[in-house]
Amino acid sequence: MSRLNSKIIFYIILFVLTMASPILAWTGRVVGVSDGDTIKVLTEDKQIVKIRLYGIDCPEKRQAFGKRAKWFCSDLIFGRQVEVEPIAKDRWGRTVALIYQGSLCLNEKMVASGFAWVFPKYCKKPICQKWYRLQKEARKARIGLWKDSRPISPWVWRKKSKSRR
Repeated sequence: MSRLNSKIIFYIILFVLTMASPILAWTGRVVGVSDGDTIKVLTEDKQIVKIRLYGIDCPEKRQAFGKRAKWFCSDLIFGRQVEVEPIAKDRWGRTVALIYQGSLCLNEKMVASGFAWVFPKYCKKPICQKWYRLQKEARKARIGLWKDSRPISPWVWRKKSKSRR
């Protein structure tokens, strides 16, 4: 094989590996829970990565059920080893990801337990259809935030809160 062909193959492999790396799952320990849908994970190389849970939106801290959503999330995963399945980066530089602790998908558990909405603007993967069903079941059972007779979605609450400033 010629030297030129070897270089081309090398650069193609390097390009493919570089492009694939953001979608590779990795593990780490949860060292912080900012709110119900944002956590901090310590990587094996001792870096803290801020993670936004994909496809869901929990009540804000000052919103009804905001603190409960944070506590619920914290009870499930704080201090535990998790698998992070990155999907994207958001405009604040956070990694948007699915989080697994064993067979438990944290994103899904937050919805099923009534502490998060499926975020229609961002939840586009096929798994979101299942989450919509789980949200409907949680609402019907009046668990978590669905105990409130007229819960306000976080995106509406943020918009109202912003207009008041």
